Amino acid sequence: MPRLSAAIDRIQPSATLAMTGRVFELKRQGVDVIGLSAGEPDFDTPDFVKEAAIEAIRAGKTKYTPVDGTAELKQAVITKFKRDNGLTYEANQVSVNVGGKHTLFNALVATVDAGDEVIIPAPYWVSYPDIVAFAGGTPVIIAAGADQQYKITPAQLEAAITPRTRWVLLNSPSNPSGAAYSADDLKGLGEVLRRHPNVLILTDDMYEHIFYADYAFATIAQVCPDLYDRTLTVNGCSKAYAMTGWRIGFAGGPAWLIKAMAKLQSQSTSNPCSIAQAAATAALNGPQDFLKERQEAFRKRRDLVVGMLNAAPGLVCPTPEGAFYVYPDAAGCIGKSTPKGVVIDSDEALISYFLDEARVAAVHGGAFGLSPGFRVSYATSEAVLTEACTRIQQACAALR
Repeated sequence: MPRLSAAIDRIQPSATLAMTGRVFELKRQGVDVIGLSAGEPDFDTPDFVKEAAIEAIRAGKTKYTPVDGTAELKQAVITKFKRDNGLTYEANQVSVNVGGKHTLFNALVATVDAGDEVIIPAPYWVSYPDIVAFAGGTPVIIAAGADQQYKITPAQLEAAITPRTRWVLLNSPSNPSGAAYSADDLKGLGEVLRRHPNVLILTDDMYEHIFYADYAFATIAQVCPDLYDRTLTVNGCSKAYAMTGWRIGFAGGPAWLIKAMAKLQSQSTSNPCSIAQAAATAALNGPQDFLKERQEAFRKRRDLVVGMLNAAPGLVCPTPEGAFYVYPDAAGCIGKSTPKGVVIDSDEALISYFLDEARVAAVHGGAFGLSPGFRVSYATSEAVLTEACTRIQQACAALR
């Protein structure tokens, strides 16, 4: 077999996308399977955003743009950061990329060398450690379980930092747990980071507008302005504006880093799609009132799913403060046997059991770095969620 690069051998395919692919294939075969594995809003892209894209096509905006974003979109991002987060950036501090994952990839590949360490709280989004590994760095995982609401403590962060630490990654609200860091939480982490001036901070705020806590959303550069010069604040259009397929992510950060990210992008994708950029400009500049309506719909679904999964034998499901995921602790199911005599010896075995016998697809906790548990996406209708959770309850009750 022809030899592959060492870099590609350091990574694995995305577990979430792999499960979504299995669901598509089962549905194609006519199997009655409920997919709760995809991290994608079921709402449609707002009409005014679609119209902006159509108008851009008609106006001939189908050519190359500047590598890391049009002037119009960069200004919309600048306005968004000021409006929503109280953060001030100039155009040379803003990067526009082909989705949030691309933003993360550019930042980490542009700055991480062999021997560098990147601190990642677990449970984590599946791509974080693989991107670090691709860049040649070492992921350093801090486990934060349900007993601490899936959030790391300042003491844990302090213990994980070494002279080789290059980045700390924060994701709030979190994929996969929905956990969110309050302003006070971030101040505590900021106190630690002040003692380590060579450590960069990447905060992934993609789920900012899907937020249910009784306190205001906060991001670390806003709460700790003295950390502004070494913080990359990442966001995008995919989740809030239901634009996953449009592939627009963006970030604000230090000009030296933004320049390096643009250099890498110039030799990889070049500019993001010009039509998608026009649509994203409209999304960020347009009416934002629908965000609250969708947030309330997600809140109702969250409450439904949390209640039903907590009623399933063996599961303990904390109530998330944002995003559209729950992350039940499945310790009470491990070691039990299915009606067919198969021992559930891991959360991966549990998820296989749910898929094979209950016809419900979720993603096992091992993919997110914290077991035993699993991620359920509630970005679908209440009727579908009720049926899916009923099936999970029945499957758990059948374990012995």
